[in-house]
Amino acid sequence: HILWPINPQMLSGLLSPQQTISIPGCAAQLFFYLTFGVYKCFLLTAMGYDRYVAICNPLQYSVIMGKKACIQLVSGSWNIGLSTAIIQVSSVFSLPFCDANLISHFFCDIRPIMKLACADTTIKEFITLLISLCVLVLPMVLIFISYVLIVTTILKIASAEGRRKAFATCASHLTVVIVHYGCTSFICLKPKSQNSVQDRLISV
Repeated sequence: HILWPINPQMLSGLLSPQQTISIPGCAAQLFFYLTFGVYKCFLLTAMGYDRYVAICNPLQYSVIMGKKACIQLVSGSWNIGLSTAIIQVSSVFSLPFCDANLISHFFCDIRPIMKLACADTTIKEFITLLISLCVLVLPMVLIFISYVLIVTTILKIASAEGRRKAFATCASHLTVVIVHYGCTSFICLKPKSQNSVQDRLISV
């Protein structure tokens, strides 16, 4: 079993300062965390494409963004999330773990788990970095391109009211993108740290 002193498991965790979780339970927690996290990254990219089509090709929107296209974008995002989680969890939990079983973190995350390994984790950390770059950079580049084209189209709109409405259409999505990718990039791409307290603070 693995212990982690901070993260309560729902209400039951509030009754004890130190919670235990089995290795399979920890793997499951990490699996779902990665699946939904990566899914969200690519779903935001799909939403960016939706905004691009709505503003840059409004007359063809119903044709391009039909039911089939929407299902493909959502299922594609979900499949990428599942694939990434399977690769990451398989990679991390193939490591041999030492007797030390205390995770100084809120939940079963990749870096805290790797600190428990008895083997060299350099290759595993490199794989994690590569996957993080692909999951973060590729969607960010696609969203950036979408918004460059969107802004270019909006600036060509003659009326100020039309420009305002077009910008308002994208404002909420752009805000979520900036907050999500800003925080996620800082957490996933920051240099390796030995300061567990700092890591817990950043994860909040």
